[in-house]
Amino acid sequence: MTRADPDGPAVIVDPYSSGAFYAPAFAAAGVPTVAVRSGRAVAEVHRGGYRPEDFTAVIVNDGDVGAVVDQLRRLAPRCVLPGTETGVELADRLAAAVTEDVANVPAGAAARCDKGEMGAAVAAAGLAVIRQSCAADPAEVTAWLRREGLTGRDLVLKPPVGASSAGVTRVPAGGDWRAVFDAQLGRPNHWQVVNDRMLVQEHVTGTEYVVDTFSYGGVHTVTDVCRYTKVDNGRYMAVYDSMEWLHPQDPVLPDLIEYAFRVLDAVGVRFGAAHVELMLTPAGVRMIELNARPHGGGQPRFCRVATGGSQIDRAVRFFARQGEIPRGYQLHRTVLVVFLIGRADGVVRNAEVLGDVRALPTFHWCSIGVRTGDRIAVTRDLLGSLGLGFVVLAGADRDQVLADYQRVRRIEARLRVDAVDQAGVR
Repeated sequence: MTRADPDGPAVIVDPYSSGAFYAPAFAAAGVPTVAVRSGRAVAEVHRGGYRPEDFTAVIVNDGDVGAVVDQLRRLAPRCVLPGTETGVELADRLAAAVTEDVANVPAGAAARCDKGEMGAAVAAAGLAVIRQSCAADPAEVTAWLRREGLTGRDLVLKPPVGASSAGVTRVPAGGDWRAVFDAQLGRPNHWQVVNDRMLVQEHVTGTEYVVDTFSYGGVHTVTDVCRYTKVDNGRYMAVYDSMEWLHPQDPVLPDLIEYAFRVLDAVGVRFGAAHVELMLTPAGVRMIELNARPHGGGQPRFCRVATGGSQIDRAVRFFARQGEIPRGYQLHRTVLVVFLIGRADGVVRNAEVLGDVRALPTFHWCSIGVRTGDRIAVTRDLLGSLGLGFVVLAGADRDQVLADYQRVRRIEARLRVDAVDQAGVR
C-alpha cells in the first residue's frame, strides 16, 4: 500500500472555484500545497480565481497520468483532494495510487462522476430514487418510457457528466424530448466533456436542499445544510433564485442527512468534501446528484459567516491534525444568497443601479458581473446566474434579511436591457 505521509504537502487537483480556498487555508496551518491541473488549459470560467502563486509546485497532466503519479510519489503528499468538478476523476485516480489509505473506494469512482452510474449505485443501495434512463440510443429511452409509464409525461434531460445545471432541460408533457436529446448527444458540454449518452429522468417536484459534508475514514459529518429556491425563467427550468443556510434544528434535517449519508456510502466516499443535492418530494427524499468536491461558487467563504466553519476548514483541520472534527454545525446568523436573474436578451444600459445593493442593512458581499454596454442573455442555468452576479445578505434578524431580499429584487427590476437585432443593433 502507498500510504499518505502525514507531514507531506496537500495536493489539490484543479484548485479552481471553491477549491481555490484550500491553499490559503492549508498555508495558515503551516501545510504547503501542490496544484495538479487535469489538463493544459484552464477553462475561462475558472481563470479569474486560479492563483498558481499559492502553490509550491504546479503539475500539469498532459495525458500521462503515470508521470503525474511518479511526481507525486516523490513529493509524498498527505492527501490528494479535488478542487472543482473537473478534478474529481483525476483526484480519485491519483489518491488511489499515492495516498491509498486516505482515498475513496476505487470501485465507486464512476458513480462519483457520472450521474447515470450514480443513480444506479444509489438505487442498488436500496434508496428511493428519481426514475431515469442513461443511454446513447433514443430507442432504448423510448422503450424505457413505455415500460415505466412515462410516455407523454414531463421529463428532465441532462448530460451525465457536468455541473452548475448546464444543459439541464425540462421537456413538458407531450414535448419533443428527442430534439433535446439529439441536440446534446455527441457534442461537448460546457466542461468540454463529450456527451456520449444523455440522462433522461422523470420530472419530480418539491423543495430542493443541499447537504454539505466532510468525511474521514468513512465517517461522515455535516458542515451545513442549505435550501434552494428556484424559479422558471421563461422556458428555462429551475433557475436559481436564492440559497439559505438552515438552522441545525430545522425538522427537515434528520431525513435529509440520513439519506445524504447513505448516498455517500453508496458511491464510496470515504475522505474529503462532498455536497449532496436532494429534493424533498411528496413521496419522500430523492437524490438529484452528488458532487464529490467542495460546494462551488465560493460557498465555503459564506458558510464561515453563517456557521463559523466550512468544508475547507474541516479538511484542513483533519489533514493538519488540528483536533477533533465536529459531526454537525451551529448557525450563527442568517445568510441568504440572492442570484441575479437576466429576464431578457439585450444590451445593459444602466448596470450601475445594481451597486445600490451595497446600501442594504444586511448587505455582506456581492459579485456583479455585468457593466453598462455589456450584452447579456436570459439566465438559463447556474453558470448564467454566477456570470450575471449574486448578492450575499447576512444578519442576526432573519426578517430583515428577507426584507432585503425583496429590496434586491426591486433594484434588479430597475435594470434596463435594450433588445438588439441579430447584428447587435437596437
